[in-house]
Parts: sequence; structure tokens; C-alpha cells
Amino acid sequence: MRAMTDNAWARFAARRLLRLLLSIWVLLTAAFLMIHLIPGDPVRAALGVTAPAELVNARREQLGLNDPLWTQYGHYLADLFSGRLGVSTISGLPVSQVIADRYPATLELAVYAFLVAVALSVPLGLTMAVLTRTGRRRRLELGFTSTSVFLGTVPEFLVGAFLVYVFGVRLGLAPIAGWAGPDSYVLPVLALAIGPAAVLARITRVETLAVLEADFIRTARAKRLPDRRLYLRHALPNSLTATVTVAGLLLGGLVAATVLVENVFAWPGLGSTIVSSILAKDYPVVQAIVLVYGLGVLLVNLVVDVGLALLDPRSTIRES
Repeated sequence: MRAMTDNAWARFAARRLLRLLLSIWVLLTAAFLMIHLIPGDPVRAALGVTAPAELVNARREQLGLNDPLWTQYGHYLADLFSGRLGVSTISGLPVSQVIADRYPATLELAVYAFLVAVALSVPLGLTMAVLTRTGRRRRLELGFTSTSVFLGTVPEFLVGAFLVYVFGVRLGLAPIAGWAGPDSYVLPVLALAIGPAAVLARITRVETLAVLEADFIRTARAKRLPDRRLYLRHALPNSLTATVTVAGLLLGGLVAATVLVENVFAWPGLGSTIVSSILAKDYPVVQAIVLVYGLGVLLVNLVVDVGLALLDPRSTIRES
């Protein structure tokens, strides 16, 4: 039995590693081609429309943009594996320095929003499942479902604009732009967390309702276990599989959602940087930020798969 289990884990690890490597290759290739398919000349954009043609050609030659496409692709991969992400065509700074300066602010927003979403959704979903099980409190169920569906479909930047108007402009309770201390996190984190929290709460409720009808819960009720032990120790852990899956996917989505939210709140992260770089045609910075976002999503998906395999050893993730 031990050997079978070990082999299952080995097959799972090999399969996920192969899928991860293939996904990374597709991401790197797509990021490379994206820059070459975008209309416009980044060198001309950086030097200005009045720059002499000789200067533009010299700069293109220096950057290797006059080489054949396959040669550029080989140099691109070699630079990436060597840790060289290029130089910004606008600021002249190494792209790695731009990423290092801006990425922590984006990661903070995404992680804080994820923690807030989980902290709100799991207790709320569990409570709603307990209150509305067996068809009780229909109005409460309808109100919860309608509200969660609505909040889950509203784009994060619209939520952010609403929070800015109500709590920043009208009430003056929190800063509305930039980083000015701990209070500055409140509105952007809420803007990112409200939608995912609504989705997770609805999924937690549905999964908990299914678990509450299981035979082992009926047995626990027959033993007259206290409600706290029944719900927290028996029902909740068995209802978190789908929640963990969706939560992991939402974490990857939260990192991407910071692009628009950061621009709403003028947050000094990668989101605002990529927008300004696109407008300025600073393609090396755009390319690197796309890679950072893509790799973040791939790593989150990997962690989710491993977490599900650990939570449920019988999962088809390991056995398929």
C-alpha cells in the first residue's frame, strides 16, 4: 500500500511538473511574440518622432531588434535564464529594478485582499448554511444569494470607484490616493476583496449544506455533540475542498485585478506601472510585468493542486 501511495505521488509530481514547464514555455513565448505583434516602434516612441533615422537605427541595432526573429527569441530566452530582463526604454533603469521596486506593493494588496476575503466568506458561508438548511428562512436565503451574485459580478474597479466616492470623498474616512500609511490599505483592499468574498461565501454555503446532509453528520447529531464542535470540527473541514480550489484561483485573479484597482487609487505597484508603460510604449517593462503576472498565476495553480491532493488523498488530481 505504501509503495502504491508513493507511486501515486510520484506520478502526480511528474505530471504537474511537466504541465508547469510547458505552461511556462507558452507564457515566455507569448510574451516575446506580444511585443513584436504590437503596432508601433518602441525605439521611435522612446526617442521621439523628431529623432534622426540614423539614431533610431543605431538604437535598434544596439538592442538587437534588427536581428532575425529566431535570433531575437534565442537571445531573449538566454537573457531570461541569466536573470537579465532588459532596460526600460523610457527611464533607462534595469527592468529588474523596476519590478523589485513595484512588485511588493502589488503583492501586499493581493495577499491582504485574499486574507480579508477568506476571513469574511468562510464564517459567513457557514453561518448562512446553518441558518438556511432544510429550506428554512427562504427570504434570508434569497437575499444572501442575490446579494452575493451581484457583488461577485461587479468589476473591482467599479467597487473601488464607489468606495472612493462614499468613504473618501463624501465621508472623508480614508485616503483615496497613493500610500500614506496603514489607512491607505483599507479602500483598495476592500475593493479587491468584496467580490471574491461574495463568491467564496456562496460556494462555502453550498458545500456546507451538502455536508450537513451527510451520514456522518447525522451520526454526530445522534451523539448530541455540541453545535460548535459539530459545525467547526466535522462540517467545516469537509466542506472546504471546493472553497480551497476557488480561493486559489481567486488569488491568482486578485494579482491581475490589481492592475485596474491600483490605477483607481494611484497605488505605486505593478498595475499602475504597466498602464503607464503601455501608454509610453516601454515594451521591455510591459513584457517583464506580463511575465511576473503569468508566473504568479501558474504558481498559485500549482499550490492549489498540491493543497487539494494533501486535503483529499483520494482526489482524482492524484489518481487520474
